[in-house]
Amino acid sequence: MPPIPSSPTPRIVIYYQTQHNPDGTPCSILPIITKSDIQVTHVNVAAIHLNDPPGHINLNDHVPSDPRYVTLWAELRVLQAAGIKVLGMLGGAGKGSFTRLDLDEATFEAYYTPLRDLIRERGLDGLDLDVEEPMTLAGIIRLIDRLKSDFGEGFIITLAPVAAALMSDHPEHNLSGFSYEALEVMRGKQIAWYNTQFYCGWGDLSKTDGYDFMVARGYPADKIVIGMVTNPGNGSGWVPFEILQEVLITLKSRYPGFGGVMGWEYFNSLPGDRDRPWEWAAFMTKNVRSGIITKASDPAALVAPSVAQSKQNPFLIADDDPEVKEEAPLPKEFEYYSDGSIGE
Repeated sequence: MPPIPSSPTPRIVIYYQTQHNPDGTPCSILPIITKSDIQVTHVNVAAIHLNDPPGHINLNDHVPSDPRYVTLWAELRVLQAAGIKVLGMLGGAGKGSFTRLDLDEATFEAYYTPLRDLIRERGLDGLDLDVEEPMTLAGIIRLIDRLKSDFGEGFIITLAPVAAALMSDHPEHNLSGFSYEALEVMRGKQIAWYNTQFYCGWGDLSKTDGYDFMVARGYPADKIVIGMVTNPGNGSGWVPFEILQEVLITLKSRYPGFGGVMGWEYFNSLPGDRDRPWEWAAFMTKNVRSGIITKASDPAALVAPSVAQSKQNPFLIADDDPEVKEEAPLPKEFEYYSDGSIGE
């Protein structure tokens, strides 16, 4: 089976979960196409949950057809008309969806079929699989295969592992249960990229070590999209822009196929916060989409580290290095924002 067509890199991916302001009015996503100097490539609308009984699907706290989402679905169609790909995000911090899809064939069909129908009804360009609960390798492969069978090779499938899961196969470094290394070997051609969570204790974007280590382990640079919280209120691990800029400059210069960036999440993205959340995308456009930047002062910084150098990653155990004993710190519990939690 041929690989899926490659998306232009670097990508700029926005997660869009909080779709309403505290007063109930829509938090519009349209400024990312109406404001100048913004080149967002993908928007992941979050979060889809498969509940009991089969067919009971929520987008956050309400059914997708709820009148509160009329503006959302209309705006997403406008984004698609402007050339931005819109994906649904399945799972995340709200557990249960992947457990239900990981059971026997009859149960899988009962929960999967309404999801398939929702994707068709809303014309989504793809699905982001954010597996934050135990799932078998066979289960995630079955889901990927079925999505490709039903929607074709052009349908975008991404996953959202914590950064540690791409740097180690130790179970304590992975929220998903299955090995991403094994998944990449078996179904890598069907996976467009990984929205990799470098926050909440699972990675550190104040330096390039984690990304370098992933590439050294064999993950293609164009499939690693570095994920960050866009505001300290969205989770721990926020990196100030002046530090982040240097990291982006180095990664883009070091890896011509650098996969891009993703931000969790849109509504309160700094530097503009709730009043101007699109400014995060403008900053990213300037730093990752506007030509090759070679600001790095040390020429050695532009050279990809060797495997030997990369496996000294401070966050993880390198599987083939018995002298490295550090374990990835477990993240503190935090709540994803949802429409029901704003203002609480």
